[in-house]
Amino acid sequence: MRHPSLSQIKWQDLRQLRPVEAIYNVLLSLPFLLLSWWSAWQGFWLLALVATFFFFTAALRQAHDCYHRTLGIGKMATELMLFALSITMLCSTHAIRHTHLNHHRDPLGESDVEGNWARLPWYQAILGGGLFSIAIQWFGLTHGSRHNRLLVAIDMLLISAVIVTALITMHPVLVYHVLVMILANTMVGFFAVWSVHHGCDERVYARSERHPLINLLTFNLLYHIEHHLFPAVPTNHLPELAKRLDAQAPEWTQQPVIPMLAPSYSQKTRSHKDMQCDTAL
Repeated sequence: MRHPSLSQIKWQDLRQLRPVEAIYNVLLSLPFLLLSWWSAWQGFWLLALVATFFFFTAALRQAHDCYHRTLGIGKMATELMLFALSITMLCSTHAIRHTHLNHHRDPLGESDVEGNWARLPWYQAILGGGLFSIAIQWFGLTHGSRHNRLLVAIDMLLISAVIVTALITMHPVLVYHVLVMILANTMVGFFAVWSVHHGCDERVYARSERHPLINLLTFNLLYHIEHHLFPAVPTNHLPELAKRLDAQAPEWTQQPVIPMLAPSYSQKTRSHKDMQCDTAL
C-alpha cells in the first residue's frame, strides 16, 4: 500500500515513452561499447577504460529498465535485450531480474539478498564484490521459476561461450573486454546497491542524488528512492518525478547518495529522525 504522503504525487503521466525515448533506451550503451572495443584495438587504454565505464553504467540502466518493463519495448524484445546484455556484461541478467524484483518486494528485509549488501561497511562492500555478484545470480537461479531457470541457463551458456572464445583466440579486444567486465561486476554491489541504500532502513529504504553532473554521468540511476516508490516510471522521467517529490513530499528525498555534494536540507524538511517516524509504512 502506498504511503498517504505520496497520494498527492502525480506520476501516471510519466509512464509513457515517446518512440524516440524507446530508441534511445535500446541504443544507449552501444556507442560506448563500440568505442571501448575500438580504443582497446588501437591501444588507447585510458580511453578504453573510460568508454567501458560508461558502457557498463548505461548497460546497468538498460538491464534495470528491462527488469521493470520500462525500456519502452515489447515483452519478446525485452527478453532479447536481456540476452544481449548478458553476453556483453558477462552476468546473467535473467537471474538478477528475479533477485532484483524480490528486492522491490522486500526492500532491506530478511529475504532481500541484493539490498542487504548495504548493511556492510563500505570497505567490505567493495572487497566482497565478487561474492555479491555470485550471490545475486545464484539466488535468481535457485529461486526463480522453471522458465526463468531455463533463461538463466541460456545466459550462462552464452557467457561461457564468450569467455572460452577469449581464452582460445586470445584476441586482445576480447580478452580486455572479459577482464574489465569481471572487474565491473565485482563493483556493482558497492556502486549500485551500497551507495543508494546504506544507512537506510525498511521504512525509508533508499537514497537519491540531486547533483546534475553526477546524474548525467550515471544516466539517472541514482534517483533511487523515486524508483522504489514508483517503479513503473521509466528512468527517462525520474528527474521530473524527483521534482514533484521535492515539491510535495520532500521528507522522502532527504538522504543524498553523495552527502558532501548535497545542499543543506535543514530549511526544507524536519529532522531525519522525525521523518522516519512520519513515513513509517
